[in-house]
Amino acid sequence: MAEEPQQPEAAAAAAATEVVVVTEKAAPPPPPPEAEAEKKVEEATPEVKVAEEEEKKEEAAAGDEAGAAAIEGTGSFKEESNLVADLPDPEKKALDEFKQLIAAALAAGEFNLPPPPPPPKAKAETAPAATAGETKPEEAAKEELKAEETKTEEPKAEVAPTAEAATEETKVEESSGEPKAEEAAAPEPEEKTVVVTEEAATKTVEAIEETVVPAAPAAATEEAAAAPEPEAPAAAAAEPVLIWGVPLVGDGDERTDTVLLKFLRAREFKVKEAMAMLKSAVLWRKRFGIEPLLDADLGMPELDTVVFYRGADREGHPVCYNVYGEFQDKDLYEKAFGDEEKRERFLKWRIQLLERGILSQLDFSPSGICSMVQVTDLKNSPPMLGKHRAVTRQAVALLQDNYPEFIAKKVFINVPWWYLAANKMMSPFLTQRTKSKFIFASPAKSTETLFRYIAPEQVPVQFGGLFKEDDPEFTTSDAVTELTIKPSSKETVEIPVSENSTIVWELRVLGWEVSYGAEFTPDAEGGYTVIVQKTRKVPANEEPIMKGTFKVGEPGKIVLTINNPASKKKKLLYRSKVKNTSESV
Repeated sequence: MAEEPQQPEAAAAAAATEVVVVTEKAAPPPPPPEAEAEKKVEEATPEVKVAEEEEKKEEAAAGDEAGAAAIEGTGSFKEESNLVADLPDPEKKALDEFKQLIAAALAAGEFNLPPPPPPPKAKAETAPAATAGETKPEEAAKEELKAEETKTEEPKAEVAPTAEAATEETKVEESSGEPKAEEAAAPEPEEKTVVVTEEAATKTVEAIEETVVPAAPAAATEEAAAAPEPEAPAAAAAEPVLIWGVPLVGDGDERTDTVLLKFLRAREFKVKEAMAMLKSAVLWRKRFGIEPLLDADLGMPELDTVVFYRGADREGHPVCYNVYGEFQDKDLYEKAFGDEEKRERFLKWRIQLLERGILSQLDFSPSGICSMVQVTDLKNSPPMLGKHRAVTRQAVALLQDNYPEFIAKKVFINVPWWYLAANKMMSPFLTQRTKSKFIFASPAKSTETLFRYIAPEQVPVQFGGLFKEDDPEFTTSDAVTELTIKPSSKETVEIPVSENSTIVWELRVLGWEVSYGAEFTPDAEGGYTVIVQKTRKVPANEEPIMKGTFKVGEPGKIVLTINNPASKKKKLLYRSKVKNTSESV
């Protein structure tokens, strides 16, 4: 009966320790004594239970509204300033302390990888030599003891009494009437033993010489080893340590503050934890071989459609797209994850792509853009279980540990229900700062959600935008106009044009299922209207973008007409450009 009440307490303690472990990953506190840790776990247990019960009540009360909010996400994260003058005083103090720790670590060579261990053969050869050198004094001592035994004429005595007798004899010799100057001139105990065993056999003298002679080379080697020690820290400090091309200690380099603030914010300005993270990241980069990896040809061009950079968001952050649905191609999946060697190459390719994007698209100046937006398309993505699972988890761990605060927002589009359920289970283990960067969108809201953060001219065509590679007419600098076509209504767009010019336009209605037509109407009274595009119904599987062009001989306007017969509203995107006749030739 006494054991039954302990079971719920043990379970609660286990739950509490799990919570502690999670918080340690975000900001690990110093380890307390075992007794205090047990008391804290016992005291925290009822609080954890109460918190869990309150969360359950809130979730039950929220109902479907919570689910709807979860799928859209908040994206409430706002980036802080990297200007030192804008930092609060505690953060300025933490930054200064961080710099001091880094300078001390650089001087001590803590950012350098340890030297590689010697080969096993060398160890095997040096081991016998060392043991031989260690046993020589012992053998000499044994021979001295044997000589003393013969001198004291006690053949039946044991070794221990003989040693005691020898020490007593040495004391007698020391307390005799010899001058103290001789004692000061002969501090080595070996010479004293020579006096005791002066009449011993020749072997004993040779043994004593063996113990005395190696003393000089040993002292010499110690002096030689100690001589270069003052120069070692200077050599270590002279070697600059760079991370993403930015020195860790920058004299007047403002980019250093930006990089260091990333590590401090990732650890909530706990300086020692930020220092541990920075040191670990620098050493990992050296072990992983980041510098040679940047120029390496991994031979994986087929993955260019899986992860790529396109355009920027409305705040200027570069956008990285992750399209995991591409792995529906079994051949591509096997090329990436078929065996351990391929999975390791995929991991290197992913890190290489990120490093190249950081160096080419980010600016670490205090007023520059030093983070990016990630868009993850989960449409037709492979299941969680598979050959890719281990390398995916490894990649996520590496990105979390070595690339702090590089994500301004993370937008998940075409999110299936099962992913939301999995994310809801993981949500308690994420910090509020991390959760504030996540935005989730269902398939029906994906394009609309993207346009909230990224302008349509920057969004690739495959995600509902108008961005196309090698477009001869339009670029990302040509703004797109967004209109909403109400259900069972008609929308007209008028584009004014001048004489002797060519008008070019393109438009897109998301989901189409509308009627579309275009005509030119001159400004002059009595002029004839010219039908440019005959009105027709555009099905959903039509080309995503329609283009039109018309050479104008007199002033007038192009009128685009879109009729939406459906019971749902439609999103219309269009843009136009007027070219002079000389440009269009």
